[in-house]
Amino acid sequence: MTEARLRALERLLLPNACVACEGSVAEDDPDGLVCGLCRSRVRAVGTGCARCQQPLPLIGPCRFCADWPEVLRTARSAVWLDATTRPIVHHLKYEGLARAGTDIARIMARVLPPPAAGILVPVPLAPRRRRQRGYNQAAAIAHALGARWRRPVAERVLRRARDTGTQTALSPAERLRNMAAAFDASGPEAVAAPARDAADATIILVDDVLTTGATLVACATALGEAGWPAVDAVTFARAMPYELRVP
Repeated sequence: MTEARLRALERLLLPNACVACEGSVAEDDPDGLVCGLCRSRVRAVGTGCARCQQPLPLIGPCRFCADWPEVLRTARSAVWLDATTRPIVHHLKYEGLARAGTDIARIMARVLPPPAAGILVPVPLAPRRRRQRGYNQAAAIAHALGARWRRPVAERVLRRARDTGTQTALSPAERLRNMAAAFDASGPEAVAAPARDAADATIILVDDVLTTGATLVACATALGEAGWPAVDAVTFARAMPYELRVP
């Protein structure tokens, strides 16, 4: 069955309801999964640390990115992970709605400035989880974002070296240990010359959520070891620091 027929069947079987609030999605946006009201309710992350965007502490420099490798230059997230955005991520990752990546890319492109250069590289899933889910949610976002930003996407630059399992219950330190050496990467020579030249050898990592940064650090480390000189990262949502959380 073609992708177009699959999308038509999905629209027929699923109600035209917003995945965040269950309200109606505009009739002129048949592929949309997030209504205009919820798109307007998302909270942009805004300014913070110049490198990682995390809110700065009252005293001293940012501690969130203090131990990041030099190759990981910046990390930017579009919105905070909260009651509006969490259901969007959940449906993308666990409810089989890969096309939620299009809504996510729409929000990201509205909040984040487009890069002047760079190859979009989605954070890869372990093969087992990729087979279970049927797709990689980061790749769904990357391709939709690449279409909006007019940047190339390269999925095969980065690969999972091992399955790290779920990290939900792990502390930040445990996540770092769990993700160590979890990825392998190909160098710039593995990317087609036109895309590589246009991107000026910069990788833009794409993922759904930034929590502790352990995954981005592991990916950037592998990319740096493979010869990529610079890595930036963008994610849809960012886990909120404790002091910013609201009921």
